Formats: sequence, structure tokens, C-alpha cells
Amino acid sequence: MNARSKSRSAARLAAVQALYQQDMEGTPLPLLLHEFHQHRLGATIEDVTYHPAEASFFDDVVKGVDARRDEIDALIAARLATGWSMTRLDKPMRQILRAGTYELLARSDVPTSSVISEYVDVAHAFYDKREAGFVNGLLDAIAKDVRA
Repeated sequence: MNARSKSRSAARLAAVQALYQQDMEGTPLPLLLHEFHQHRLGATIEDVTYHPAEASFFDDVVKGVDARRDEIDALIAARLATGWSMTRLDKPMRQILRAGTYELLARSDVPTSSVISEYVDVAHAFYDKREAGFVNGLLDAIAKDVRA
């Protein structure tokens, strides 16, 4: 994996963490972005050094999900099994799916397979194999809707 790929992977994980924080605490977007730029992207926290994240990519995903949340949530909800809703999903899972859906919608420069495999990797940071498989299947279905 080259340096750009690694910095984008780090940006995706950070974006999911930022979106989760926004969901939990209601942090205003400018403050959230500032906090991540100053203290999280490429920082050392509890002796773990985080790979430097591509800040512009991080910003695009976080701002994009924030701006297009209703559209993104509708795409995700349309692909959930009967009886499931966005509110039934775990909070981290919601953010992983939102970020992945945003990239599928808005980042045509990133191949579909890359978007899906990257967010499956992000899911592994939070969940076991079954949930990662869920991310794979759902983003694949959304890709068929938005990248025909």
C-alpha cells in the first residue's frame, strides 16, 4: 500500500470517528474539523501514533456526509432489510455506512471496489467479521444504485 493509500485509509477511519463524535455530542462541524486537525490526524494518543491522514480527504468526507445526510440516509434505509431502520443500526455502523455511501455518491475518482474494501477495513476496527460482511453487502448494493 503506498503512502497516499495509507493516508486515505487513515482519513476514512478518522472521518468515521469524527462523524460518530458529532452524532454523540452534537459538536458543530467547524469545531469538529478543527479538533481533528489539531489533535487527532497523525497524532500520538496513548502511545499509539496514528498514520498521517490526508486532511483534505478527511474534510471532504465529513463535510459531505454532514451536507447530504438526508439523501445518504435514504439510500442506506432503502437497502436495509424489512423491519430495520437507521435508528436500529449501531452508531458506529451508521457512520461507516454514511461515509462509504458518501464516497460512492460523490467521489467518482475512487473506484467502487476501493470504497467498499476500505470501509470493510474500517468496520474491522469496530466489529467482527459478520458486521464487516454487512458493510460489504450494503455498500455493494448502494453502489449498484448510484454508480450504474
